[in-house]
Amino acid sequence: MRGGRDWAVRLMGIGARKSASAGWRWAGLATAGAAEPPAGHEAQVRAAYRNPVALRAVRLVAEGVASVELHVDGSDHAGVGLLRPSVLERLATDLCLHGNAFLVTELDFGGQPAALWPLRPERVVLETDAEGQPARWLHRVGSRVQRFSVAGDAAAPGLLHLKAHDPLDDHMGVGSLPAASEPIALLNAAARWNRSLIANAARPSGALVLDGEDGPLSAEQFARLRDEIESGFQGAANAGRPMLLEGGLRWQPLAMTPAEMDFQKAREAAAREVALAFGVPPMLLGLPGDSTHANYAEANVALWRLTILPMLARILGGVSAHLALWWPGIRLAPDLDQVPALWADRERLWRHVGEASFLSDTEKREMLGWGKRT
Repeated sequence: MRGGRDWAVRLMGIGARKSASAGWRWAGLATAGAAEPPAGHEAQVRAAYRNPVALRAVRLVAEGVASVELHVDGSDHAGVGLLRPSVLERLATDLCLHGNAFLVTELDFGGQPAALWPLRPERVVLETDAEGQPARWLHRVGSRVQRFSVAGDAAAPGLLHLKAHDPLDDHMGVGSLPAASEPIALLNAAARWNRSLIANAARPSGALVLDGEDGPLSAEQFARLRDEIESGFQGAANAGRPMLLEGGLRWQPLAMTPAEMDFQKAREAAAREVALAFGVPPMLLGLPGDSTHANYAEANVALWRLTILPMLARILGGVSAHLALWWPGIRLAPDLDQVPALWADRERLWRHVGEASFLSDTEKREMLGWGKRT
C-alpha cells in the first residue's frame, strides 16, 4: 500500500490524507444549463432559427403565403406586381415572429407606387401625442433615424402597418414567438444536454472514491485531482481511455435510469407546443404522437385553412386599403384554384355549384371567384 500512497502523493502533491470510510466522493456529472428563454426579440429570433422545429414551422407558413398567385377581379393589375413573392414571405415571417409588419411605399416620377419595401419591425417605434394617439413612426438603424407619417395621401403616403392583434397594446401587435420561446428554449437545452452525454459515452462520468483512514481531501488536493481527471480522461477525445488507480482510489461508475435518459417524450411535447404556437400541424413537421389528422393531406389542408389563408387575408386587406389611395376600389385576392392543397375542396365546390340548376352562369362564376364573363 506504500507504493499506492506514493502515487497519490505524486498526483495530488500531498501527504495523502484518506477518509476514515468510503464517505468522500466526487462526481463529475455535467449539466446542460438552464433552459431559460433569451430576453429581447432579436435574441429570441436567433434561438428560434437555431431550432429545426421552429425554423421549419415559420418557413412552412411564410413560403405558403409567398406561393399564392394574386389577381384583381380575375385579371392582372399593376398592384399585383408590387407584392412580389419575396415581399409576401417577409411580411408573413414578420407577422409570425413579431406580430407587426411595415411597408414603405416608393413612388415613381408620375406619383404612382413603384415598389413596396419592408422594414424590420424591431427597429420601428411608434411615437404618440399627449392623448396617446399615434403621431409618427421612427425607424432606427444605428444612429440614423427616419420619420414616417402614420397616415398620408397619394402624394406623401404614410408607413403601412400590418399587425396581429394584441389585447394588451392599443397600437402594436404580438406574434407567436413569445408564446413559443419557452418550448424552444427547452428544445435547445435538451439538445445541448444530449450532446454532452454523447461526448461522455452517453452516461455520467462516475465518481472517484478515496477509501482509507485519514480525513477528507483539502481544497488544493481536490482541485489537482479534478484537473487531472478533466485533462486526461474527460471528453470525446479521451473516450475509452483506461485509468490506472492506486493509493486507495477507486472508480465507481454511475448510471442513469431509463427515465432519466429518455428525453424524447419531453422533446416531442415541446416540439408540438412550438408547432401549435405557429399554427402548423405537428404531422407536417414529422413529429410523432399526433393523431389529430387522419393523413398528411388533411394536415396540409388544415395548415392552409387555419393559418396561411387567414394571414394572407390580413396582408392583402391591409395592402389593398393602402393602394386604394391610387387605385380606388382595388381588392387584391388570392387565386385559390392554383393552390394544390385546396384542389379537393375546390373540386367539391365546382361540383356543387355546377349542379345548382337554379343559378345562372354569371352567378356561378361569381361564386367561384371568377367574376363576370367579359
